Amino acid sequence: MASGGGLMTKKELGETHDVLRFGVNDSVRGDLAPAHPVQATIHKENKFWEEKKKFGTEAIYGSAFNIRRDLDAQILSRFQRPPGALPSSMLGYEAMTGSLDDFGFEDYLNCKDCHPFLSINLLLAAS
Repeated sequence: MASGGGLMTKKELGETHDVLRFGVNDSVRGDLAPAHPVQATIHKENKFWEEKKKFGTEAIYGSAFNIRRDLDAQILSRFQRPPGALPSSMLGYEAMTGSLDDFGFEDYLNCKDCHPFLSINLLLAAS
């Protein structure tokens, strides 16, 4: 999934609780459950191919290659911007995992509100 949200919808750091998006109870079970059964199937298939790719790279390059790749993925996945206007894009992590090449339905149908960002840019350009 290329939109950065991954399988589950995650809250940004410092974000207030959105009742319409996350429900009344902000429980652990609600955070771990997939949003749709098809999404769970897609996640299982992606996990299968990821394990198959790891097995192949271990057979070719050895186990140190996968260990190094996992450590780099952990480092890059921890990078977060401070809470504020812009969400974290995690470009380095997406480039390393190859998810930049994926174009899912959420990339096409996800209509984000760009009005605040455009108004800030226009105000900065006008002055």
